[in-house]
Amino acid sequence: MDISSLMNVNSAAVANAATKASTRTENDDQGFASVFQSALSNINETNSLLNKSEEEEMKFALGLSENTHDMAIAAAKASTALSYTVALRDKFIEAYKEIMQIQV
Repeated sequence: MDISSLMNVNSAAVANAATKASTRTENDDQGFASVFQSALSNINETNSLLNKSEEEEMKFALGLSENTHDMAIAAAKASTALSYTVALRDKFIEAYKEIMQIQV
C-alpha cells in the first residue's frame, strides 16, 4: 500500500514513512530490529507525554498555572499515547502466542 497517495494529510510522519517505504529494498533484513526500535521509541515518547501531563497537573495544583487548556491537551495526548502503546503491547503478545503455538 502506498501511503503517499493520502490526500489532505500533511504529517511529517506520513511523509517520512512514505519515503522509507519507497526506498526499502526487498532484501532488507532489518525487519525485527526496526520494529523493536520503533516500539522502544514509542514507549519513550509515551513516557515523556505522561510526564508532561503530570507536570501540567502539578503546575495547576500548585497555582503556578491557571491555563487549564494546556493541562487538558497534555492529558489527552498522554491518554492517546498510552492507549496506542497498550494496543501495540496486546498485538505483540498475541503474535508471540501465535508463534509459540507453531509446531516445528
